[in-house]
Amino acid sequence: MQTIKGFLFGNWNHSDRSALLPCDNCSSPNISGTAALYFPATLSGLIMEAQFFRFLKIVGVGFKARAESEGRLLFLKLGYSHEVELSVPPAVRVFCFKPNVICCTGIDKQRVHQFAAAVRSCKPPEVYKGKGIMYVDEVIKKKQGKKSK
Repeated sequence: MQTIKGFLFGNWNHSDRSALLPCDNCSSPNISGTAALYFPATLSGLIMEAQFFRFLKIVGVGFKARAESEGRLLFLKLGYSHEVELSVPPAVRVFCFKPNVICCTGIDKQRVHQFAAAVRSCKPPEVYKGKGIMYVDEVIKKKQGKKSK
């Protein structure tokens, strides 16, 4: 289940497949709204065993990714002097179909998207050349460079 600001929300009953969203222990009405947003996505992952995917594309000369130890570690070569090593959270798996395509998958939508955002933040796409890590469906508007006289 999900925890927000120390509050556990959502009690799942396996016998009749029902869920209860408690609001009496919430210190703020904003938490119950956040809980109402996250709870259906978490339940769809548990009930239907839905897999959520997030694909990332690496653009740049020499930029590569590789996954090791059954999708628990992700190594990125991004033009730095060292390899960037990311440990994957327990609810997420990572696969590299090609050296420049990363697939994050799992049953918890929030954790999959949060890890994909963490990978993207290692080298966000730049606006002049378009190099970096971006989502597959993301469109980068490129800026015009300096004009010579």
